[in-house]
Amino acid sequence: MQPANLLLLTLVLAIVAYWLGYARSRSLAMPLGGIRHLKSLPFYYGARAALWSGIPALIVLGLWAAFQGKVIQLIVIGGLPDGMMPASQGEASLLLSKISNVASGALPPGFAEAPIVDAAERLKALQAQSRLLMSALVISVAVLAGFLGWLRIRPRLNARAQVESILKWVFFACAALAILTTVGIIFSVAFETFRFFEKVPFTEFFFGSHWSPQTALRADQVASQGAFGMIPLFTGTLLISAIAMTVAVPVGLLSAIYLSEYAGKKVRGVVKPLLEMLAGIPTVVYGFFAALTVAPFISDLAASMGIEASSQSALAAGAVMGIMIIPFVSSLSDDVINAVPQAMRDGSLALGATQSETMKKVIFPAALPGIMGGILLAVSRAIGETMIVVMAAGLAANLTANPLETVTTVTVQIVTLLTGDQEFDSAKTLAAFALGAMLFLATLLLNVIALKIVRKYREQYD
Repeated sequence: MQPANLLLLTLVLAIVAYWLGYARSRSLAMPLGGIRHLKSLPFYYGARAALWSGIPALIVLGLWAAFQGKVIQLIVIGGLPDGMMPASQGEASLLLSKISNVASGALPPGFAEAPIVDAAERLKALQAQSRLLMSALVISVAVLAGFLGWLRIRPRLNARAQVESILKWVFFACAALAILTTVGIIFSVAFETFRFFEKVPFTEFFFGSHWSPQTALRADQVASQGAFGMIPLFTGTLLISAIAMTVAVPVGLLSAIYLSEYAGKKVRGVVKPLLEMLAGIPTVVYGFFAALTVAPFISDLAASMGIEASSQSALAAGAVMGIMIIPFVSSLSDDVINAVPQAMRDGSLALGATQSETMKKVIFPAALPGIMGGILLAVSRAIGETMIVVMAAGLAANLTANPLETVTTVTVQIVTLLTGDQEFDSAKTLAAFALGAMLFLATLLLNVIALKIVRKYREQYD
């Protein structure tokens, strides 16, 4: 049984355990004179039985799903002949990919060696056995634990306290999982980044002005070991993000001010949903729009003015990206402006200020912390966008500030470097982790600056 189906079955068993526990508590209460003689309400007895059934089964399912792939891979690799044993982690990854392709049918067995075909058959057999054992174990644990929880129901049992205690630990585990996931991401990226700097000089990455991560085939080519200067990538990222924010922030902010302070209810009821529909359009649609409509229009317009422009440009990608993130700025700013107390508006108007002066001198400063939060979210969205850049700005890592030329961004290069079967011992692949680490630090610095701005104005208007 697949893990998704097994998860659904576990939830069904937990629901069954709930109803059985609920019914048992009521049946035990009847001879005593009703549920008022129970220590807790029947709901808590049912919830206790459901938690007893579901949590252990989910833990077993999660641990099995997390480790079964690695264990099966080790068994498959260990069964290969001595002459085919991988010498490095990269070779092992490529070999496992080939075995998986044969097992899934993506690679015909006739195009692979006999040991690879045998390993693929062994892989399919082990995966089938693993799914069978996992299903049997998880169902057994769910049924047995649910039965024990049902059996231990007593009228004087404080089921409410136990349920609340279990839920408290569940909430703590969820919070800890989120923190540990973040820490794990940081350490994994940092570890691979250190490996990258063992192969590429620190100064070349931070101060190099040429990006060509592929390894050259001849020694007389440019940078026979590749060129890994990050300056062109971050320049392209900042250029496209700046263009996007130039479009999104004024339009989004002014739209929010109009909808919250000047528009009537009918206009607001029509315009606000239409504006927020922009957030629901897939990014690939924006990419098509940028590549097929905006980029040719900009190129033709520049040519008519005697200006040389590329068919793919930072201006096209940034303008369309700005349209895409307008709802982030507009919707959040609108909510924040509406959250400003009406008493501040009334006080300003009572002192003789106009509606425009009230907006500029009272409402906007008071709402500035929330507006900065919306702008920060929009900036993060712009920095992380990939599809529009690929389709409208291209892949060329040009060091330029001209918005009419082709550029690329950090996220596009990360996707490019990690696409397909890669050997994670090469500088080319490890460069993606170094770029990710630098992007993480840049975003962290941006967050720190935004928080300082938010705290400054929040202290003034609290």
